[in-house]
Amino acid sequence: MFYWFMKTFVLGPVLKTLFRPWVKGLDNVPAEGAAILASNHLSFSDSIFMPLMVPRPVVFLAKSEYFTGKGIKGRLTATFFRLTNQLPMDRSGGAASARSLNAGMDVLKNGSLMGIYPEGTRSPDSRLYRGKVGVARLALQARVPVIPVAMIGTDKVQPIGKRMPNIRRIGMIFGEPLDFSRYYGMENDRLIQRSVTDEIMYELMRLSGQEYVDEYAAVVKLRLAMKATGVPEDGSAGTDPAAPGSA
Repeated sequence: MFYWFMKTFVLGPVLKTLFRPWVKGLDNVPAEGAAILASNHLSFSDSIFMPLMVPRPVVFLAKSEYFTGKGIKGRLTATFFRLTNQLPMDRSGGAASARSLNAGMDVLKNGSLMGIYPEGTRSPDSRLYRGKVGVARLALQARVPVIPVAMIGTDKVQPIGKRMPNIRRIGMIFGEPLDFSRYYGMENDRLIQRSVTDEIMYELMRLSGQEYVDEYAAVVKLRLAMKATGVPEDGSAGTDPAAPGSA
């Protein structure tokens, strides 16, 4: 009810008036039945704009940090994400990530639309990065189509680190559903998972026009963070040649 009310009467009308989103291919989203909406990830606002334009509710797998914040701000953020149909996604890998994907499976088994960002995190520089195979596992286990979604211009509206958005037009393109039925029964094969994920990422690259980087965005972010703090990429502290006692 909160989701529908906010979308229809509160956030929806305001955002449509301010940002005038344009949409192509919305008829590729099925009117009923389960499907995965696999999107590129340029901005925090992607999770707001995309569901706004889809007539059906979209349940997103969002990073778990949004649900574990401290203090009043943290609790309000967690409440907002839960009320807007978002589920925590643990990105640490192993059993924790598997449990998160199981929550996504429940969404799909209920015949709903699930949104996911195959890159796993926002792009640090507006390029498209290597996809993680969780999206493939979900698509093959649930046996549902994948609709690639290209978000356009949301990185200009709300760049990383910027709280107040820039008012400008954004867009989105919904591609034709990708059918992976030829791989059903092979969802545990890592090569198949990678092949399916790469096909999804190729479609996102084609629709969005982004430059593709065959590297995980999380790795690039870590490298940039280490560089900003002066820590070498190998993790060593290093020595200052000008410091007393250095060799």
